[in-house]
Amino acid sequence: MNKEEIIDLISEEYSLLTSDCKSELSNNSRIVTPEKNTILVKEGQFSDKTFFIIKGCARAYYLKDGRDISDWFAFENDFICSINSFFLNIPSPHFIEVLEDSLLLEISRENVEKLSDKYSDFERLNRIVVTKTMLQQQERIVSIQFQSAEQKYENILSIYPNVTQRIPLTHIASYIGITLETLSRIRKPKKANLI
Repeated sequence: MNKEEIIDLISEEYSLLTSDCKSELSNNSRIVTPEKNTILVKEGQFSDKTFFIIKGCARAYYLKDGRDISDWFAFENDFICSINSFFLNIPSPHFIEVLEDSLLLEISRENVEKLSDKYSDFERLNRIVVTKTMLQQQERIVSIQFQSAEQKYENILSIYPNVTQRIPLTHIASYIGITLETLSRIRKPKKANLI
């Protein structure tokens, strides 16, 4: 995919952009192709980039007391960034890593702000992306607080049907707030009781 096709996809998936806005977005973004396990953002790093995933997947995670805790997965047609660092210009509290060889469109905060100021359609796109992200994070919080381990696992499968083929089970377990042992028990097929 070339950059114009990628920007057309963003326009179709999120919010329609005018041709002038698309052209300027093309001039103010770049395609990056990180390999599997590349760290895009490190904890403590200032990050002023957002990434649109064309191919591949990524996760945001924390390191807490030696434990790796995933708190965000992003797949094709999703945006991902260090939210705190991107919007508040503070050091990132977490890491962002690609879990597969990926194709991403990278846009800087400066260019997001410039395009938002100049084009109302880009500002609308920005608002829709932020709203979608907030809603996804809210759903995750509700799931962690109120659902059983089985419900949490079923929920992630309903949102991302092929997640277990693309994301290691250790990351899935930490994302839904259960141990790997609990996840393994949930995933085992129930044996029929034989009489």
